[in-house]
Amino acid sequence: MKGRWVIRRSKKRFKGIVKKEEKFKVNDNIEALEVRVIGSDGKMLGVMSVSRGTELAHQEGLDLVEIAPKAQPPTCKIMDYGKWKFDAKKKEKSARKKQTKIVIKEIQVRPRTDTFDLEVKIRKAREFLISGYKVKLHLRFSGRELAHTNLGLDVIDRVAEKLKDLSMEDVERSKMERRSVYALFSPDPIKLKEYLKKNPPKPKAKEPEEQSSPKESDKT
Repeated sequence: MKGRWVIRRSKKRFKGIVKKEEKFKVNDNIEALEVRVIGSDGKMLGVMSVSRGTELAHQEGLDLVEIAPKAQPPTCKIMDYGKWKFDAKKKEKSARKKQTKIVIKEIQVRPRTDTFDLEVKIRKAREFLISGYKVKLHLRFSGRELAHTNLGLDVIDRVAEKLKDLSMEDVERSKMERRSVYALFSPDPIKLKEYLKKNPPKPKAKEPEEQSSPKESDKT
């Protein structure tokens, strides 16, 4: 419209740096009026004001940390908060490293996969199981193959028969999902141990060492 100014408000918002809230309240950030204090040596010091507890902590060069805020009154402990946080992060990192990651390897087959290709895929599945991986067999149907799903199920049975000396007996099979059926094979630790005992892995062949060229003084 003529003679009017249209003021549009910007939708952009200021994105400041938001500090992560501390899990434990420390020293003057403790909101309770009175707290039960545990000394740095683990002995109970009794109920006192936050200011008194903070004063005792500072006398030792330490911090007053609220460790049980829901207790009546809240429980605090005198400790080196910085060192405690560092040790806690270190333990958490170590625990994450020790967690076992489950890796699933997928192999795709068709109801009419020829014998040679199927044997190649079965050998690959066996290698995965021996390495400790789970194997997900993905059976895909297309077109007229959907009218003969029994052919696909026979393929799964053939694969299961070839893997039974390495895998768990209970094979997880899915129902038909978008023209696909899945079967999950998990390595059996006991069977793997027996198999590796009978079939130890072959040592890798050493690469031949490069022969050094004869020195000029050795030449005749």
